Amino acid sequence: MVVGIIEIDLLIRESRSLKDRRRVVRSLKDRISSRFNVSVAEVGEPDSRQRSALGVAVVANDRRFVNEVLSKVLALVESEPRAEVTRQEMEIL
Repeated sequence: MVVGIIEIDLLIRESRSLKDRRRVVRSLKDRISSRFNVSVAEVGEPDSRQRSALGVAVVANDRRFVNEVLSKVLALVESEPRAEVTRQEMEIL
């Protein structure tokens, strides 16, 4: 069994309120979980109106598959025009 996790820190510059930030984060979470069948949660900066962090986890039998899925998740997040990735940390166990 191979477990992969990635933490992605986001900066949402256009957000003027917590509601604006949550709208962007919820949209990303929904797209990630439906497209890649992974677990995703907001894991940091709950009270900041412009910063957030997403945690994504995937479990599979093949290390290469886990790496590929997490790379595609990161690419999807990076393609979101409303959010900027400020840091990402990936670990495969």
